[in-house]
Amino acid sequence: MRILHRAADLPAADWDRLAGPDNPFVCHAFVSALEESGSAVASAGWQAAHLLVEEADGRPAGLMPAWAKGHSQGEYVFDHGWAEAWHRAGGRYYPKLQIATPFTPATAPRLLATDPRVRADLVRAAEAVVAAEGWSSAHATFLTAEDVGTFAAAGWLERHDIQFHFDARGIGGFADFLARLSSRKRKELRREREAALAAVDRVDWLTGADLTEAVWDDFFRFYMDTGGRKWGRPYLTRRFFSLLSERMADRVILVVAVKGGRRVAGALNFLGADCLYGRHWGCIEDIPFLHFELCYHQAIDIAGQRGLARVEAGAQGPHKVKRGYRPVITRSMHHLSDLRLAAAVADFLARERLAVAHERALFEADLPFRCEESAGRPAPPPAW
Repeated sequence: MRILHRAADLPAADWDRLAGPDNPFVCHAFVSALEESGSAVASAGWQAAHLLVEEADGRPAGLMPAWAKGHSQGEYVFDHGWAEAWHRAGGRYYPKLQIATPFTPATAPRLLATDPRVRADLVRAAEAVVAAEGWSSAHATFLTAEDVGTFAAAGWLERHDIQFHFDARGIGGFADFLARLSSRKRKELRREREAALAAVDRVDWLTGADLTEAVWDDFFRFYMDTGGRKWGRPYLTRRFFSLLSERMADRVILVVAVKGGRRVAGALNFLGADCLYGRHWGCIEDIPFLHFELCYHQAIDIAGQRGLARVEAGAQGPHKVKRGYRPVITRSMHHLSDLRLAAAVADFLARERLAVAHERALFEADLPFRCEESAGRPAPPPAW
């Protein structure tokens, strides 16, 4: 095993052979764009520490994209309380090892290998790095079912959370979706959509060569304005978006609203093999319902047109339920070096999982579908 301190230290072909083609957030183009743009770098608290397992002949056999973290920002699985408790007890929580995609709360493979032995080796390598460096912990977030099983077999602690995903199977677009709703909910969302679209000249879907530098200039203004108002310090640099166009423009769909001849709002999406991933939204003009239209309603139309199975609309957002986005359990796994802290966290997580399950049931009961639709339609497959 060896540690890569930047994605560029492994040829893109080798990286992508291990990552596979299905998920955009683990491909070499995306990870290297985060690093080379200055978005996920040591000065921002994200020092690359990608773990690579090699065969005896030097051929890459497995990869775990990971970072040494100096804080708990940009992860979307919050462990600030654990850090505070450990600091009060006299420990040092940071740095820690974070196995994830920076700033990206989307389920994706983290153990990039097909051989079960290599996958187990990657988990042991993460534990070895934490032990050798004297770090407090390692955290693997937004995991697939296969990865959860591998981490669980090594004794890592399981944590649950909720996201809201749209089940697009058999739905050709927003009109099909509306037909599945109760009458009152259908009228409400139709009025909402009509109000948003009436307030702008048009909505464009931009991908590939459409993603010019002028388009990214506008979107970056949206991103900075909205990010600055919501959380104070947007993570991504302007260069990141240029690198997306250079390296993976065909896997990006930018939904933009045009008013008075200028772009006033946009929602950034990424294409997976069977999923549309909604990531960032921004605007420079406050238009009622436009956020819902660009981020959720247009995403349903895109998924229907492309025959995708689902839309993952990112972290948080119970307001998505009334728009047909179902509550889905997401999973992360955690390794804590100190047995006392691990015991306290394990007790907390057992109680938290029960609370998450209860909350999910409440959200399910509030979905807007007709009773016969809810009863007859199979539940969507969980993200994990």
